[in-house]
Amino acid sequence: MIFMQKNKILAIIPARGGSKRIPKKNIKPFLGKPIIKYSIDAALQAKCFDEIMVSTDDKEIADISIKYNAKVPFLRSNKNSDDQATTADVMKEVLLEYKKQGKEYDYVFCLYPTAPFITAEKLKNALKIIEKNNADAVVSITRSNYPIQRSLKINKDGKVAMIWPENMKIRSQDLMPVYHDAGQYFCIRVKTLLDGGETFTENTLPIVTPESEVQDIDNKEDWKIAEIKFSLLKRSEKK
Repeated sequence: MIFMQKNKILAIIPARGGSKRIPKKNIKPFLGKPIIKYSIDAALQAKCFDEIMVSTDDKEIADISIKYNAKVPFLRSNKNSDDQATTADVMKEVLLEYKKQGKEYDYVFCLYPTAPFITAEKLKNALKIIEKNNADAVVSITRSNYPIQRSLKINKDGKVAMIWPENMKIRSQDLMPVYHDAGQYFCIRVKTLLDGGETFTENTLPIVTPESEVQDIDNKEDWKIAEIKFSLLKRSEKK
């Protein structure tokens, strides 16, 4: 009998400490709990990860993450703790550091620390999709609520103009649907990330997430909207 070797899977939650628009954003209370706890809990409940770690340069974030059962085996380097560092840079640093410790993985998940809408079911589904379809990566996306082809701009003289005026008379429903990163999670083959250096390739599959389960959090108003949407979502799930 031939036994298939189980893939080794690492979950990385990138959470640096230098948030400017929302101080201590990654550990700020979200409906009573540090927001990073939602991502940690989803990863723990999925029960598909060999390790769940938080990449941070901040001791307070590290202590809170450890309290909620994530691992912080090392702190992030100064080089990858500034505004110029990409998610790919952070993930590669983690993977290479683990490799020095003799730990190597087949897949790596990135779970963002300010994404309370992540669930264990979503993570398990993402893993099934990437394994079943032999994809390089899967990413959570959501449909833009307005067609970007009809976007406007403000000219230097302060007047409004269409960026693509050729779309002026085209009905919104006749334009190609467009999507954007939901800012929640993605999964990628470790070899793909280390070889190419990008977080997704032409062989990346989408997981379309409803707009009701997505909220980018960049400012205090976004934070309030996210709490309202999350509360409504949980209330509807109980019905």
